[in-house]
Amino acid sequence: MTRTPNIALVQEIMLDYARLTGLAQADEAPRRYLWTDAFAVCNYLELLRQTQDESYLDLTLRLVDQVHHTLGRHRDDDTRNGWISGLDSEEGERHPTQGGLRIGKKLNERKADEPPDERLEWDQDGQYYHYLTKWMHALNRVSRATRDPKYLGWAMELAKASHVRFTYIPRAGGRKRMYWKMSIDLRYPLVYSMGQHDPLDGLVTYSELQAAATTDFKNSSLPDLKREIAEMADICRGMSALATSDPLGIGGLLFDAFRIAQLIGKGGFAYDRLLETVVYSALLGIESFARGRTLELPAEYRLAFRELGLSIGLAAVEDLQGLIEETTSLSGENRLLRLVEDLLRYLPLEEQIERFWADGENRKAATWIEHREINMVMLATSLAPGEFLTI
Repeated sequence: MTRTPNIALVQEIMLDYARLTGLAQADEAPRRYLWTDAFAVCNYLELLRQTQDESYLDLTLRLVDQVHHTLGRHRDDDTRNGWISGLDSEEGERHPTQGGLRIGKKLNERKADEPPDERLEWDQDGQYYHYLTKWMHALNRVSRATRDPKYLGWAMELAKASHVRFTYIPRAGGRKRMYWKMSIDLRYPLVYSMGQHDPLDGLVTYSELQAAATTDFKNSSLPDLKREIAEMADICRGMSALATSDPLGIGGLLFDAFRIAQLIGKGGFAYDRLLETVVYSALLGIESFARGRTLELPAEYRLAFRELGLSIGLAAVEDLQGLIEETTSLSGENRLLRLVEDLLRYLPLEEQIERFWADGENRKAATWIEHREINMVMLATSLAPGEFLTI
């Protein structure tokens, strides 16, 4: 990344996060949440890279272990116990992601015979596909940092387990679709609609894992995701709209675009034309978001983690431009380069968002405190995004 990261603030945030969530205290019950912890893993690895302090590797590996032993197992308030995969204790230790991973919500999941409550569903447990893909990415980064293929293997097992349960063929026929939310044991859907970017995120993440397996760990016995990649690509071909004015969604598109460009450069992505579509969609979204002028509002009317998702994505834009110019198969794509140049005009938003939420006074707002832990880790990622953005 081109900017000098504020490592001192990132250290302060991530050590506080370890204390708040029970990661630092061995005698305290951990409080784990999958999305937040995926970003936290990348943040600790970034601190390891920046400082060479091995204590951050210890925090990384302890966090991975806590996530698997907390979110890979049934809740304390559930009548079931053990690994949500149904594996026995010994096999579950070897394959902790084979049944997926819980979100980590405060309330237990809605049972299959209970009527849905749209408001309550946000607070109920289950599995979100887009949280699982973030954890797959985090595990891949751990394998890269430790040179241990075990973590990548767990990511690929998670990809296989979630793919087969989240995707389905509609009764009326046609191409596969995806559920947005599944039950803890992946046996039944909790929300039937398909996430706007879930298929794209799945395609890119599976491709990232497959590329790592075939290049970085080619002598290891790792699963193969070629079938899952082809099926997810087919779902993506059926999607007509990726643009969104949600800053978190725009940031996700920019993250995916940067990963696609990295994969193309390594020869690990067979869907080159998708890059232009994703970049164009991100540009449409950020133009719409900027017109709304929500960044002029006081903190009480803003959601930090959604804005920080955008600033994280914007951190990749200059490097995205450089990758396109350096990659032979992309360097002649003039329209793609023009789209990226248009995105560059919005880079000041990155610093504007970071400066606002790094201000301690703005972090006193109820909207910050209510979502404190997710806000913390995403601010840290925005300030030092290198490990998160890299594949």
